[in-house]
Amino acid sequence: MREISSAIKTGAEAYLARQYRTISIIAVVTTVLLAVAIRDASNPWLGVDTAVGFILGALASNLAGYIAMFVSVRTNIRAARGAMTSLDRALKIAFRGGVVFGLAVVSLSLLGISTLFLVFHGDPRLMVGFGFGASFAALFAQLGGGIYTKAADMSADLVGKVEAGIPEDDPRNPAVIADLVGDNVGDIAGRGADLF
Repeated sequence: MREISSAIKTGAEAYLARQYRTISIIAVVTTVLLAVAIRDASNPWLGVDTAVGFILGALASNLAGYIAMFVSVRTNIRAARGAMTSLDRALKIAFRGGVVFGLAVVSLSLLGISTLFLVFHGDPRLMVGFGFGASFAALFAQLGGGIYTKAADMSADLVGKVEAGIPEDDPRNPAVIADLVGDNVGDIAGRGADLF
């Protein structure tokens, strides 16, 4: 179990690092465009303020996705091991892992909004960029992770079951490990960013 879990953790962290690097490049370009394109005669700093909120929202959303994946790859093996002794133990472990992520999302949201509220002196219009940045990063995280997980799932089924005759979800099939990595980066990290 540890060997398989370690392979899933390594793959998920590597994929997420690469995906977030790409999202960061796109977010920085969008930040510059927002800073330059948004103009208002009454507030010359509106574009820059919106861009700051945007980049903070994108960073917080990516961090929420990473926390979700970080917690899940560590909780999943413990819950599976707990299920060997009792259902109650497995459910407690899974619930506690979910609580850690849930509190992290709420904390990041409160921290981000509170910081922007203080920085922008309570003007709620200037916090729109924060929500836009969070949605922007979550969209790309869901797309990238979703495509990866679906491609890995189809590969595992086609090659493993059809060609090699390996039972479904058998860890001897490397595509099954890739599928489980995809579940962590698509379903968990992508959904975590989306929840944020």
